[in-house]
Amino acid sequence: MSHTALITGATGLLGREVTKSFKQAGWLTVGQGFNRAAPPTILKANLEDASDVKRIIDEAKYVPDACENNPEQARRLNIEATRILAEETSSRGILLIYISTDYVFPGTEGEAPYEADSATNPPNIYGEMKRAGEVAVLEATKESGFGLVLRLPLLYGHAEYNGESAVNTILDAVEKSSKDAAAGIKMDDWALRYPTNTQDVGRVCNDIAVRYIRAKDNIKSLPKILQFSAEEDMTKYDMAQRFAKILNIEIPGMIANKEGNDPNAAVKRPYNTHLSTKVLREVGVNVQTVKFDDWWRAYLRKP
Repeated sequence: MSHTALITGATGLLGREVTKSFKQAGWLTVGQGFNRAAPPTILKANLEDASDVKRIIDEAKYVPDACENNPEQARRLNIEATRILAEETSSRGILLIYISTDYVFPGTEGEAPYEADSATNPPNIYGEMKRAGEVAVLEATKESGFGLVLRLPLLYGHAEYNGESAVNTILDAVEKSSKDAAAGIKMDDWALRYPTNTQDVGRVCNDIAVRYIRAKDNIKSLPKILQFSAEEDMTKYDMAQRFAKILNIEIPGMIANKEGNDPNAAVKRPYNTHLSTKVLREVGVNVQTVKFDDWWRAYLRKP
């Protein structure tokens, strides 16, 4: 029996790789986009419009997936639209994979790694919105069991432009720092991150979908919160140093910023939100990831 996957945000950094993974696995795959929609493979839909959400679900016949500057829009997208998606997919017996974030955890020194059932305490609006989205999905799909949460850390991968990823954008800073010794670009060298490749995430999403759909008659007994992450820890300054080494350049214009959180800052940054992949391994999903340096070496030296 063939399956259909509807990927929301299919034109974005992660969405493109998730879409590709499902297509390669033989699923009939339809994406959702807005500004970059390209029917019939990428349906145009506004996820803030309930009628649009219902329409694309019926047109595609399945589903995985910005905040401080526009919290109201973020709330509509991450909570209200998510709730509608969950209600509509659940009523149709469709599996919903909601992509969440490691920022649902505070990242306080000494607490990581966080298990899937660890107490959440988001340090900023983005984390709060994503946690509220998690709750919306779990509540809306409680009776059917056809909704689950997949938490992810900082992502990188094939990008149409570096600004699509906070990791990819470090390349721009590296280039500027190599050309201007007086640039004085400060790069965080305090918070630990676990950059994870979008291709690995795409594979994991497909593996989860297959595992849960095969067990649909017993789906309510399966875990509803899963976490996936690479295991290499590094600061953004570490990433910049790795890029410089791969490119064989010096970056005299970059300064390691070890200041940590400003106690007066409105938005707090987590120190370490490392996600445990224990539950994902227990349901039989391969959590291996590509090595950071290996992937970037191939990507940056491509013809």
